[in-house]
Amino acid sequence: MPRRGGAPEVNAGSMADIAFLLLIFFLVTTTIETDAGLDRMLPPMEPPEDNVVIKQKNIFTVNINRNGQLLVEDELTDITKLKDKAIAFLDNGGDGTCTYCKGKNDPDSSDNPDKAIISLKNDRETKYSTYITVQNELVAAYNDLRDREAQRLYKRDFTDMEAEYLNSETPKSVKEALKEKVERIQKLFPQKLSEAETSTSN
Repeated sequence: MPRRGGAPEVNAGSMADIAFLLLIFFLVTTTIETDAGLDRMLPPMEPPEDNVVIKQKNIFTVNINRNGQLLVEDELTDITKLKDKAIAFLDNGGDGTCTYCKGKNDPDSSDNPDKAIISLKNDRETKYSTYITVQNELVAAYNDLRDREAQRLYKRDFTDMEAEYLNSETPKSVKEALKEKVERIQKLFPQKLSEAETSTSN
């Protein structure tokens, strides 16, 4: 029988199977890094039945304008002083009910940490880097106060305890012991950081 001319045909039927297996391999083995983001509680779907009256002195206002300037309690403030001002507000203990507060007990400032609220408002044209820096300074104020109380009660920093508690590799028995301590410190200085509606520059 005479031999037919031309190049021999290549059976490509299994190529699709190989490509599919490679695709599955890369999907399974590839890790995608994700940002942790900001830990914030959203407001409830339904407003509370009782109208809660908040005294103005229990609200620490922080405004960021379009140029990245800070107005803290209506005073132009350098961002390096923001954390100290926030600590002074949170730790004030104006009504005398806070036995662990070490502030000035100024009657014109916050009554106690449980009532103290930090209100942050920014302009739509505020740079994201400035916004994050301000957020970090405010959270650092809470962490410094929590670290102080954790050292007083448990001889270790709160941030270390919280990191260990949130670590997925921490044994369950250790987590249960840490949970009570972490929640106790959080109640001493609850993080009440509210973001007001963003303003628009004219």
